[in-house]
Amino acid sequence: MSAPLLQLERLSLTLDGRPLLQDLSLTLQAGEVLGLVGASGSGKSLTALALMGLLPEGARLSGDLRLDGEDLLSLPEARWNALRGQRLGLVFQEPMSALNPLMSIGAQLAEALRLHHPLSRREAWAQARAALGRVGLGDDDAGARRHPHQLSGGQRQRVVIAIALAHQPRLLIADEPTTALDVTTQAQILALLTGLAREQGCALLLVTHDLALVAQAADRVAVLQQGRLVEQGEALALLSRPQHPATQALLAQAELPPARAAAATGGEPLLQVQDLSRDYALGGGLWRRPTIRRALEGVNLTVRRGERVGLVGESGSGKSTLLRAVLGLERPQAGRITLAGQRWGEGDERALRRRVQIVFQDPYGSLDPRWPAWRLVAEPLHLREQPPSHADARALAEHWLERVGLGAAMAERRAHQFSGGQRQRLALARALIIEPELLVLDEAVSALDTAVRAQILTLLDQLCREQRTATLFVSHDLAVMRAATDRLYVLQQGRIVESGATAQVLQAPQAAYTARLLADTPDLAQTLAARQR
Repeated sequence: MSAPLLQLERLSLTLDGRPLLQDLSLTLQAGEVLGLVGASGSGKSLTALALMGLLPEGARLSGDLRLDGEDLLSLPEARWNALRGQRLGLVFQEPMSALNPLMSIGAQLAEALRLHHPLSRREAWAQARAALGRVGLGDDDAGARRHPHQLSGGQRQRVVIAIALAHQPRLLIADEPTTALDVTTQAQILALLTGLAREQGCALLLVTHDLALVAQAADRVAVLQQGRLVEQGEALALLSRPQHPATQALLAQAELPPARAAAATGGEPLLQVQDLSRDYALGGGLWRRPTIRRALEGVNLTVRRGERVGLVGESGSGKSTLLRAVLGLERPQAGRITLAGQRWGEGDERALRRRVQIVFQDPYGSLDPRWPAWRLVAEPLHLREQPPSHADARALAEHWLERVGLGAAMAERRAHQFSGGQRQRLALARALIIEPELLVLDEAVSALDTAVRAQILTLLDQLCREQRTATLFVSHDLAVMRAATDRLYVLQQGRIVESGATAQVLQAPQAAYTARLLADTPDLAQTLAARQR
C-alpha cells in the first residue's frame, strides 16, 4: 500500500491546559472517504480545525501530523496560508459565519481563486460562475451577483462548498457539509464530494452526525468520544456490528421516537396565509435591467392554536421567503397574512410581535457574542407592555435556562462557550420566555447530532404542550417532520403542491415531488442492507 496522504500519530490537543483531544491515531489514503462521527462535544470539529491549523489562542498540539509526508506541526504561518485553500480545503458547518456579507458570492469565489492562481479578474469571474454552476446555483451573472443574505441556508452552504472545491485540494475536510441541505441537494453534493475524492485522488474527511450519510459515502469510519478515538474500521462492518458502547449508542439514537398523539386544536386559525405571492429583483444596475424571480405564488397555509404544522421543500423552494413574510419582515406583492386576526402594519405591531417568536437555523449567528447567556435569553422581554426590572429579568432568564436543561450556573457564559446543541437550547429559551402563541422553527435541529436532536424535539414538544403554543416547523428532514408535526405542507418552486395530515402525506404521497423527496431521504437500515448486497 502507498504511503498515506494524511497521517495522525498520538495527536493530542490542550486548550489553556485542559485536554480536549487525546492520542488520536489514524490514516487517510488518497481517494479514500473517512467518516468522523461522535456525539456533540466529542471533538469532531476540533479535529478538523487542528488539521487546518485554525485553532484558537492557548491551544497546544502534540504528537505527529503529516500531509503528503510534510510535518504540519512545525510549519510557519506563511506556509499554512499557502496550504489552506490550495492543498487543504474546509467546508464549514455554519456558512453565514464563513461568508463576507458585503461581497457577492461570485466575487468571494473569484477572490479565493486569484489568491492562489495568476488569473485576471475576467478569468476568475468566469471560473467562479462555473464553480457555482457545479454546485447547482446556476452559472449566470445574475446568480453570481447575489449576496449571502439573498440566499437560503442550503444555498449558502453550496457557496461554501464551491469555494472549498475551487482549487481541487488534496485533502478536503467537510464539517457537517449537508446539514442545511434538502435531501435532493444533499445527494447531489455528496456525489460531488465523493466524486472528487475518487476521480482526482483527493482524500475526503467527512465530519458528521448523520450515520445514514456516512453509510452511503464512507469507506471507513472513526468514532470519537470525549476527545478519544474509541473505534474505527471499515464502514459496513463497523455500522452493522459496532463493538464500543459509544458507537452502539449513536446507532440506537439514529431513529427519532414516534410522534405523540396529535394535539387537540381549536377551530380558530391563529395564522392564516391567503394567496401569497412574492417577487425579487436580481442583478440590475445603471445600464442593466434586473431579472424578476417569483419566489412564492398563490400560497395558502393555516396554523390553528396549539397545532404543530410542518413546511418542507428543497433549498430555494421559498420556505425562508414565506417565513420572512409570516414574521412581518417582508411585504408580499399580493395576498394576505393575519396573525390572531391582525395584519402586520395594522394596529399595535409591538403586541403582535409578542405573539410570535422564531428559533433560527444558525443559533450562533442569532446570538450576540458580547452578552452573557441570561441577557440573551431575556432579550425579548422588552416586548412586554411592562418590561420587568433588571433583577426580575435575570431571575426569569435563569428559570428558563433551567427549563431547557442548561442550568442557572451557565448564566454568565458567552455564546462561544456553548456547544451547538447548547446554543440551540439558548435560542429555544429566548423564544419561549415571553410565552408566544406561535413558535416558528427554521431548520432548528438540522445542525444537531442525533442524541441532542431527539432531546430538543422532546423538550420542545413538552414546553409547547404546557403553554399550548402552536409551532410552524420548517425543515428539509422528513424524519423530523414525521416526529414533530401534525400536519404538513409541501412547497415546490414557490407553490404548495401537497398538504394534509403528516402521517398520511408521508405514507401515501399524492404529488410526484413529495414521492421524490421521500425516495431521496437517506435511511441507515436501507443503506446498510444495500451495501451488504
